[in-house]
Amino acid sequence: MTRAAIPADNPQTAEKISLGQKLFFDRRLSVDGTVSCSTCHDPALAFTERKPTSVGIKGRVGQRNAPTVLNALYNKTQFWDGRVNTLEEQAALPIVNSVEMGHPNLDAAVAQIAAVEEYQQAFRAVFGRPPNGPDLVRAIASYERTQLSFDSPFDHFIAGETNAIDESAKRGWELFNTQARCNKCHALTDTQRDVTVFTDNDFHNIGIGIIRHNVVALARQAEQLIKSGDTAAIDRAAIQTDMSALGRFLITKKEKDIASFKTPDIRNVLVTGPYFHDGSQETLWDVIDHYNKGDGLQNPYLDEDIQPLALTEGDIDDLVAFMASLTSANYKEQGATELARQRVISRTTRPQRDTARAFGSKPPLPAPPK
Repeated sequence: MTRAAIPADNPQTAEKISLGQKLFFDRRLSVDGTVSCSTCHDPALAFTERKPTSVGIKGRVGQRNAPTVLNALYNKTQFWDGRVNTLEEQAALPIVNSVEMGHPNLDAAVAQIAAVEEYQQAFRAVFGRPPNGPDLVRAIASYERTQLSFDSPFDHFIAGETNAIDESAKRGWELFNTQARCNKCHALTDTQRDVTVFTDNDFHNIGIGIIRHNVVALARQAEQLIKSGDTAAIDRAAIQTDMSALGRFLITKKEKDIASFKTPDIRNVLVTGPYFHDGSQETLWDVIDHYNKGDGLQNPYLDEDIQPLALTEGDIDDLVAFMASLTSANYKEQGATELARQRVISRTTRPQRDTARAFGSKPPLPAPPK
């Protein structure tokens, strides 16, 4: 699986990975020298930043939550809306986004690092030529592809260590694949249990942000302003404007994709919050409460698999225990601290909980506006 994720036109080498690591942490890739890739994807924070949405140069706040780099090499598409396919393409866009790293183009970023003799030598050693845009993103992508994260208690359980996870997590794993319907999206198929990266590599409208935004009006605006295939324009709309709420629609212009976002890998989910594309939910209890009530009233584009789940408080605790068991060994201590923090919050603050809806019937969806 890992070898298949390495593109033939950008093979891994130790020297290229080392160069990519230096670039990943170098703030000179931003226009004012204040932001690096690691600002929003901090290894100490499981390659996230623990903020609802990313903050770039000059304190500019974007519209999207920074997803983890861990296991990103397995993604079929990158970003929450899948607007590019490869890590090379992904690495380029934040550098030239005016909210994030702020360069007018990739050549301007290259010019800043090309003035550094160490980089001149490293690029020539790795690629046989001076620093340039395509090689810069190849190096960063090579480093990102080294960030694999497995070795969780759940992996040991699946490998046969029956005591690697507790009884609550075991019950949560069963619920994940049955009543809670998590496997409808967090598995390659909903008929076979997935123990690898827990995603269907697809896009779904799960009811997040649909009430706060007039998505129909935004969709019409996007159709007029953004040409399909203009990746830079899509990137600006996704990060800098309310059109971010349109999700996958920005790329496909298909009505069924309005407010649909990519299913994320849930490995290390405990330590990569806050959750959803807009970072709107603080705890895993909030996330499950959102699904439990079949959230999406007044949402004509809601995914067909979203429905009330009738999960009890015990069921919800078990699901959280299962998701906590997906925390890799190198984030074990962080995970324990974060689980305790979220549990305390969950006992007093549950803004998404609606027991009546969770145990009610699925309401009919309204027709899409004309």
